[in-house]
Amino acid sequence: MSEISAQQLQTHVEALAGVIGEHNVFHPEALAAAAAYISEQWRRQGYRVGKQGYRVEGMECNNLEVTCHGTQRGDQVILIGAHYDSVCGSPGANDNGSGVAALLELSRRFKEAPPAVSLRFVAFVNEEPPFFYWGKMGSMIYAEAAKRRGDPIRYMVSLETIGYYSSQPGSQHYPPFLSYFYPDTGNFIAFASNLGSRRVMRHCLENFAKACDFPAQSIAAPAVVPGISWSDHLAFWRHGFEAFMITDTAPYRYPYYHTSEDTPDKLDYLSFARVANGLFSMLAAER
Repeated sequence: MSEISAQQLQTHVEALAGVIGEHNVFHPEALAAAAAYISEQWRRQGYRVGKQGYRVEGMECNNLEVTCHGTQRGDQVILIGAHYDSVCGSPGANDNGSGVAALLELSRRFKEAPPAVSLRFVAFVNEEPPFFYWGKMGSMIYAEAAKRRGDPIRYMVSLETIGYYSSQPGSQHYPPFLSYFYPDTGNFIAFASNLGSRRVMRHCLENFAKACDFPAQSIAAPAVVPGISWSDHLAFWRHGFEAFMITDTAPYRYPYYHTSEDTPDKLDYLSFARVANGLFSMLAAER
């Protein structure tokens, strides 16, 4: 079984943010190309791709999903999600080509080594403004439908902007007051949840740390703390599911966040691969 490599992750990021470039509803052909790339990767891995379509800004948009069925607890689901749209004006290499690349490589590895608990991999559309927080956000559409169906989701993990790391002191910043409690060097991966999801977030962090020596930090805080709710896990909180985010902290570290300079050459793929393999081990530990 092959580990997730830096080259594999880079290939996905370059396809999404390099070849395709900016992809959102204001660049509909590029958004469709990104969806097609993700779908094709999953089909090559042996999955049947499901689509949840809805119309926004006059066009059809799709959340995409595949499921790797559990060998022991197939009746329970852990959902791993990442949004595949980029913000206006940006090709979206780190935000969120990195999250999608990890999503694709995790699904590949679990196809080779099926998990005990069913894993559902979902690529969400329309996370970025002007849709973030509101009803047309792809994950809001998805979470609402999952609640209505009664999906047995144990918890949801949002992979959000996870490819940039720095060993330079002073490279890490925080919302007000948090800098007193966390390091000022941006060489770690962060686990972030609201208070209601702190138990499952800490459980996952423990499994990550057991399998991977990559530095990790965590925070469980009210959703009003800036950054805590800034991804698709917000939609799942709103619909009664436990959820948390895994991130490199995005604007608190990444100088190219939401700019035209968020390009594939900016990411640290070796560190990114260490994190992705740690996430595989974290999820593989679930029973």
